[in-house]
Amino acid sequence: MSHEHACIRQVPILNHLDDHSMDLIGEKVIRKDLEKGEFLFQAGDQTDTLYIIHSGAIRVFRIAESGKEQLLQILRPGDFLGERTIFNESVPHEDYAQAQKKTRVCMLKQSDFNKFLLEFPQIAIKLLGEMSNRLENSEKQTTQVSIEQVGNRLISYLMDQVDDKNQGPIVVNLDMSRKDIASFLGTSPETLSRKFKEFEEAGLIHQLSPKQIEILDLDELLFYKA
Repeated sequence: MSHEHACIRQVPILNHLDDHSMDLIGEKVIRKDLEKGEFLFQAGDQTDTLYIIHSGAIRVFRIAESGKEQLLQILRPGDFLGERTIFNESVPHEDYAQAQKKTRVCMLKQSDFNKFLLEFPQIAIKLLGEMSNRLENSEKQTTQVSIEQVGNRLISYLMDQVDDKNQGPIVVNLDMSRKDIASFLGTSPETLSRKFKEFEEAGLIHQLSPKQIEILDLDELLFYKA
């Protein structure tokens, strides 16, 4: 299987198609390799491309008027971005997309992608569903940053990382660095560290490593007055 075809089979909005249909799409895929720190696009750029992450990771962030970076999401293999500008290439990107590590991206141009939308309308249905989920998550993040206290934001983030919410100690593997978590939650790394320490001293969590947190009492953490 070629790189391009393997990439198509990773992304949820496309992998429900039959093999022949995915092969047709794979023939139009363009590959792009990025080194760590290299930008896929920056705010103000105008593109007409759907980007699919094949390997590595892409940080999507925005720069506020204050100059502070606000992390929006980290995209990993099977995720995609660029859906907003692919429907209106005259609209520039508002965010920055930067490789977090060595990353390989598959690209579909607007003209090709629109043809596939007409030929395979089920792609549009899947795409609308994914865009709806992203809008909901974005609204949730905006509300948390503007209204909730840092401790409550951190508790909500930890809850989202828990796969099995059964009683008993739960080990959570954090999907971002502490610095990125702080940016995602709209706070500073120092404040984040203080909150982790506060939760630990309250007997709610145990920090096994910078990337692993053991939740000792899920219910108590959920209702903790942060």
